[in-house]
Amino acid sequence: MTNSKEFDAIIVGAGFSGMYMLHLLREEGFSVRLYEAGSNVGGTWYWNRYPGARCDIPTEAYCYTFSEEIHREWTWSSVYPEQSEILDYCNFVANKLDLRRDIQFNTRLTSAEYDEKSKKWKVSTGDGDIVQAKYFIPALGNVSVPHAPKIRGLEHFQGETYHTSRWPHEEVDFKGKRVAVIGTGSSGVQAITSISKVAEHLTVFQRTPQFVSPVKNPLLSPDQVKEMKNNFPELRRKIREHFIGAPAFDLRRPYSALEDSPEERQRFYEELWQEQNGFQLLFSYMDITVNDEANSTLAEFVRTKIKEIVKDPDTAEDLLPTYLIGGKRPVVGTNYYETYNQENVSLVNLKKTPIVACTNKGLVTSEGEIEFDIIVFASGFDAMTGPLMKANIRGRNGILLKDKWDGGKNLMTFLGVCNVGFPNMFTITGPHFPLTANAITVNELIVEWIFDCIKYVEEHGVEEIEATTEAEETWTNHANEVGEQSIYAKVDSWYTGANIEGKPRAFLGYTGDYLMFQEQFNNARDYKGFTFTPKQNAAVKK
Repeated sequence: MTNSKEFDAIIVGAGFSGMYMLHLLREEGFSVRLYEAGSNVGGTWYWNRYPGARCDIPTEAYCYTFSEEIHREWTWSSVYPEQSEILDYCNFVANKLDLRRDIQFNTRLTSAEYDEKSKKWKVSTGDGDIVQAKYFIPALGNVSVPHAPKIRGLEHFQGETYHTSRWPHEEVDFKGKRVAVIGTGSSGVQAITSISKVAEHLTVFQRTPQFVSPVKNPLLSPDQVKEMKNNFPELRRKIREHFIGAPAFDLRRPYSALEDSPEERQRFYEELWQEQNGFQLLFSYMDITVNDEANSTLAEFVRTKIKEIVKDPDTAEDLLPTYLIGGKRPVVGTNYYETYNQENVSLVNLKKTPIVACTNKGLVTSEGEIEFDIIVFASGFDAMTGPLMKANIRGRNGILLKDKWDGGKNLMTFLGVCNVGFPNMFTITGPHFPLTANAITVNELIVEWIFDCIKYVEEHGVEEIEATTEAEETWTNHANEVGEQSIYAKVDSWYTGANIEGKPRAFLGYTGDYLMFQEQFNNARDYKGFTFTPKQNAAVKK
């Protein structure tokens, strides 16, 4: 690694998008430095290593599609990749592309400010370095700032505490322990089913019950692996032309759920339930997420399954969601509801029995104290806007990005990538990132668009590129209009910031599908949504 203090581009974050961005820019001859707070690559899969952590997108699609060589040389073991294997894959790619020589690990961004005189971004790090670059690319991830509820007296607890997104690298021993898990989102569901197998007793603290679709995870057969490797061009095409970028999920019946008789609909839902293919349930009929009456048929089916599976009627009742299915971040799990039939597992409904304090021995609810050895927070994130608003990023006239968005009350971007007042800055996986698509497929689209944009800027003698106010308003209005038409407008969730007390409600992500999102980026390749400042003595070529 060079000791240079000036680069063409600075990237922050060594997840899937940051790694790919580094590779493309470096291959084109740009000088690049990537800063990563962790000690290795992997992004969210470096930090989220809690028990049971697994991806809910099949391996065939949860991988890079830019390189057939990488695809052929790597072999996945199961249909849905587990955290450790995804992390191994990230390390394999980093080694294959020799990325580490331009990554500085264990280094946090402390500030980034645009210098209008030099037309450079000045970036400061936690170890005292100050470097500058023409292009600044924060790839911080949208679920990288953990959120934990404030519990009075937590500092007095003498046992162990963990957050699923900041899990230690060494193994945590739950055997024979009394464990609390607070939260039943995707991370919580996975941790609960895993910890319950070894803990002496597990108490789950649930604020809102989840619709959890069953998923099985068989090992891939040699024939399946061979097919994935040999049909890469076709697989890549299918992934990039699929409405969520994951061709394993298809629309089974391209008509309304209300067009089938109740008996046929029930039979079909049961068939999909037994398939245990996770998200597939939401794609059973074309109007499940757009028609409330159609949605209620599937929601009621799942509620019936919960009551069938969970033996204790009071526990089953507490596990029944009442909102529109799919309105919150979809959750999949293996034998999740069955877990509550275990004698060593109990459920606390926080809406009926809230936590009021923590003591040195455990948690105090409105009904009394429960003693624990370990408390696990699976309480989610300050998502989408949190990572960028907590970063000290200043654009023209020293304005903080957080203030530009008025703390989230006036969230505006262009494509979720560019911001008025922040020249030559491209964000990845921040606000307005698609909520219902395969993240890696989306990341590849965004990274490739940014790369082509930077090449255009360099080829046309441009010193500054900045989104126009009109482009920002048009895109944001589009994102909001699509959001208002979606199921997410009707349900409180972290998609709208409802999980963080005091956070302004907004459509933090893009609720259209991957193909709609892709079309927006293709349309933006004419760069009419930008203003260009030519380099001195250079004219912008048209």
